[in-house]
Amino acid sequence: MLVEVTTWYLEMLSPSQLLPAFSSNPNLAVIRAEIPCPELNRFLYTSVGGDWYWIDRLSWTKNRWLEYLNRREVQTWVAYLSGTPAGYIELVAQPGDNVEIAYFGLLRQFIGQRIGGHLLSVGIKQAWEMGAKRVWMHTCSLDGPYALANYQARGFQIYKEQTRQQELPEKPIGPWAGAYS
Repeated sequence: MLVEVTTWYLEMLSPSQLLPAFSSNPNLAVIRAEIPCPELNRFLYTSVGGDWYWIDRLSWTKNRWLEYLNRREVQTWVAYLSGTPAGYIELVAQPGDNVEIAYFGLLRQFIGQRIGGHLLSVGIKQAWEMGAKRVWMHTCSLDGPYALANYQARGFQIYKEQTRQQELPEKPIGPWAGAYS
């Protein structure tokens, strides 16, 4: 189906713009996945993005995932609640001392538990620690209903907006084939 999709590009130009929302939940931990692991990243990508039409990386082979992850510019941080993966943030250092939040999100069952603000705050803090002079990301109208508000609540400012037509499957694919059958 052909749908109209609006994309918002957001940025922070100083660490002082971060308005953190850290959780006091002792069962919540955010840990860097320091060993490149295609299986983990693909799991996170499909589990988080399956409900929001994240389809760009579905065709990647294991070798493509490993090639991408095995770069020092890429960092994956995973939020765990009571030992269970709850979401992730993927950071990519880019030329010009930019760090992009390439992917961010929670598995559906963890939405609404105040984990997203915490994970995003940790990720932004880490992006600045990577030597960023600018942290940026984008989100779109296909993402979760609170995504844009969470980014702005953390201090991101919109610097560009685009609307385009995009061809999509009739419904989101879900975290795995047959998830919604």
